[in-house]
Amino acid sequence: MPLVPSYIKNLANYVAGKPIEEVQRELGLSKIIKLSSNENSLGPSPRALAAIRLAMDKIHRYPDANGYMLRKKLADKFDVKIENVVLGAGSEGIMSSIMRTFLLSDDEIISAENSFIGFRVLANTTGKTIHWVPMKNYRYDLESMAAKINEYTKLIYIANPDNPMGTYIKRDEFDEFYAHVPERVLIILDEAYFEYASLIQDYPDSMTYRYDNVITLRTFSKAYGLAGARIGYGFAHDELISNLMKVKVPFEPSYLGQVAGYAALDDSQFLDETIKLNKIGMEYLTSELSNLNVQYIKSVANFITTVWESNEQAAKLTQALLEKGVIVRHLTAFGWPKCIRISVGLIKENVRCIESLKHALFDSIEKG
Repeated sequence: MPLVPSYIKNLANYVAGKPIEEVQRELGLSKIIKLSSNENSLGPSPRALAAIRLAMDKIHRYPDANGYMLRKKLADKFDVKIENVVLGAGSEGIMSSIMRTFLLSDDEIISAENSFIGFRVLANTTGKTIHWVPMKNYRYDLESMAAKINEYTKLIYIANPDNPMGTYIKRDEFDEFYAHVPERVLIILDEAYFEYASLIQDYPDSMTYRYDNVITLRTFSKAYGLAGARIGYGFAHDELISNLMKVKVPFEPSYLGQVAGYAALDDSQFLDETIKLNKIGMEYLTSELSNLNVQYIKSVANFITTVWESNEQAAKLTQALLEKGVIVRHLTAFGWPKCIRISVGLIKENVRCIESLKHALFDSIEKG
């Protein structure tokens, strides 16, 4: 019997976007902007930052393993019971707990091919049969996903909005899909970019209608600027949550993460500024990309994915931007080798990105 299961041994490592410090070491650049990981360029919520500073002298203590204060605050904010709320180290932490809690030996998983890479990695570690359904026009093909449901189906994952495409499933589309899903099948609705999409009229905010077999996942990493704190949360039927609480890693999330999340929920001014800045940045980027005749996918998140003629062109442009101190994400690892994802940054960062792209495109034409 092998020491390492084949489905683990053959698993590719997750490759994150390059950190600023790594680019500084490799290229010797001092002025670098990172637009590769969909982080909040405004920084962290000021209220969360202040709360962390006040809490620093208590980090010698373990955090509340049940996360009572933050769970209670989330319950009050979203008008549910505390028994309907779970916390994790980012939404991925909760996804991992879901798989360890509910998947049995013969259970199968369904999701979109080349959607959120974090889920793909976690799903592949289970060794289960997974039906990866190709996207259609850069969107989840719910009709084809519904056709894959069988007697072994236990878990369906939907990122809404999707990462890395930025597209979303409409309310009527989800309702039609849900009609095909048996009650015994769990649906994970990953709404990591909920705050950016929530104002869209036909976006299906899952908190406005609850189903017993739907688990909603959200995070403080994006709009609240707390990616480094690793704090996510989920909503579901109390029976699902009670079992997740048994399985989740003890003392997760961290004390500082819980403190930061609690304070961030009160920082409505920062959230409003974040949404406003993202709207301005998205309008600028789409306008400039259109002027450059660059194909892009319309996004409702805080990033925009561009589509190029070939993997070679996308790789060369990514490297050219990197050498100019602009970090973007070539989506080869996601399964989109012709695509480059650009996170919306500060106004000056967006301008620098576009100017650098113009130079890179001009240089490629000159060399061609």
